[in-house]
Amino acid sequence: MASIDVEESNPLPYVKEIVLKKRKKNEEWAIRRREQMEQRKQLSKDNKKLVFKRAEDYIKEYRSKELDLVNMKQRRKLGKAAYFTPESKVLFIIRLCGTNSMHPKAKKILHSLRLNRIFDGVFVKANEGLMDMLRRVEPFVTYGYPNLKSVTELVYKKGYGKVDKQKVPLTDNNIIEQALGKFNIMCIEDIVHQIATAGPHFRDVMGFLSPFKLNRPVGGMQGKKKAFKDGGDSGNREDCINDLIKTMN
Repeated sequence: MASIDVEESNPLPYVKEIVLKKRKKNEEWAIRRREQMEQRKQLSKDNKKLVFKRAEDYIKEYRSKELDLVNMKQRRKLGKAAYFTPESKVLFIIRLCGTNSMHPKAKKILHSLRLNRIFDGVFVKANEGLMDMLRRVEPFVTYGYPNLKSVTELVYKKGYGKVDKQKVPLTDNNIIEQALGKFNIMCIEDIVHQIATAGPHFRDVMGFLSPFKLNRPVGGMQGKKKAFKDGGDSGNREDCINDLIKTMN
């Protein structure tokens, strides 16, 4: 019987476990490295797009502010004759816009009027200085002649007084008496009367009251910077301010 030669297979070389772990770790590191490089390339592309987009936005903002300054100067040069003479001693002003496209001079005027946020409202006495300020910020505000009903509803529903630098709702006449009693203003009805009639203590009352925080008008805005007379929202509404107050109260 013929013998069969069995060829013995060569055994695999022995590799230490620590070496195998190191190889596996190096392979995993190489994979992570490739993934990181791909992520960086994609991030770099995204950043370039973002930088370009921001640059465009900044240019638009700068141009808008420059145009706002030019328009502000032009409105002022038009002179008093081009603007109305107030029919009422009291105006109610509502801020319509944010500050993104607003020139710093316009921001300063709005701040001096205490219109620091969108849809803030304040009562003011009409005079030459005030009308000049309104001409300069007209695209950002709307205003008109509030009637007694509007004054009453605003004070009762939205009225807050300042006591020790804190806003306090006008729910207690004692608060009013303590703050304004020296002017013989003892209750909320006295506050309404001083505002509606532009009384002698109008300024003291407004110093006590916080700006009125109004709601977004029902139905939204038509065109904030477009003049009301041209179908927009800004500028003089005369008696129509009362309709707007009703939708925002």
